[in-house]
Amino acid sequence: MASTDIGIDLGTASILVYVKGKGVVLNEPSVVAYDRDTDKIVEIGEEARLMLGRTPGNIVAIRPLRHGVISDYTTTEKMLKYFIRKAVGRNLFGRRPCISVCVPSGVTEVEKRAVETATYNAGARDVTIIEEPVAAAIGAGIDIMRPCGNLIVDIGGGTTDIAVISLGGTVVSSSIKVAGDDFDDAIIRFMKKRFNLLIGDRTAEEIKINIGTCYKRPENISMDVRGRNMVSGLPKTVTVASDDIEEALRETTGQIVEAIKGVLERTPPELAADISDRGVVLTGGGALLHGLEELIEEKTGITTMTAEDPMSAVAIGTGKYVEYFNGNV
Repeated sequence: MASTDIGIDLGTASILVYVKGKGVVLNEPSVVAYDRDTDKIVEIGEEARLMLGRTPGNIVAIRPLRHGVISDYTTTEKMLKYFIRKAVGRNLFGRRPCISVCVPSGVTEVEKRAVETATYNAGARDVTIIEEPVAAAIGAGIDIMRPCGNLIVDIGGGTTDIAVISLGGTVVSSSIKVAGDDFDDAIIRFMKKRFNLLIGDRTAEEIKINIGTCYKRPENISMDVRGRNMVSGLPKTVTVASDDIEEALRETTGQIVEAIKGVLERTPPELAADISDRGVVLTGGGALLHGLEELIEEKTGITTMTAEDPMSAVAIGTGKYVEYFNGNV
């Protein structure tokens, strides 16, 4: 095949690019920094993420994707072009690649078309749009072509996609706009309320990764958090424990559990029996939150496990989708 086949996980928090034969070759934050005065893009990806909350007045660092859909079309197109070039090298326009892109299962036809057009404009020869849970299942190594039910929960940055998959298709699905970014927002709100401390998105993410949990840890670990005191306006450091973060995330993680229960309630009985045997599979960056497996297991009574590489599962599944279906049909 002359073209380079690419799978793109177009995420709210990060973009992963899978190249056939090479695996995931790029994993960068979906952040773009541009100069407001000249309207020129300054940085894209990791360099732009480091600028979040730290830019002078004329430079703005933004995320052009919100809740898994395009909120800033032009910037998304430029960002896609940049990442595709970075992944496949400079000879992109000599041979245009076939690109598969995944989108949350709840997006509208208009939103799908926006992704498709942006991908074509970024240099694709052919574009296939795939639903996130199907890609996640393939990437997690599940044989979705068999006639038995698999429950996939893909927790990204902007959306959580829950789907029951059987015979290569989605039987029941739900997409909610509660995910990793909402965990960060919940931590920011909690720090304001409990400690009168103002912190940024990056600090909230550090707390989530280091001591975040949604299920009581065996030992209560803590870390020092720096921010701005809302009363005095001066820098301040406080010590936060994992039990505090469990409390902060209770409502947000509760919404994800309720959405999983909602999908299970709508699942046909035969497939529900399969899921009860096979368990729930978690993918996406949000699946790395400590205690999520235990929480879902406790609330649903179904064994829950996280995919081997939850962060890359969707990108791998997106890249393998076309050959997977061609090989199985």
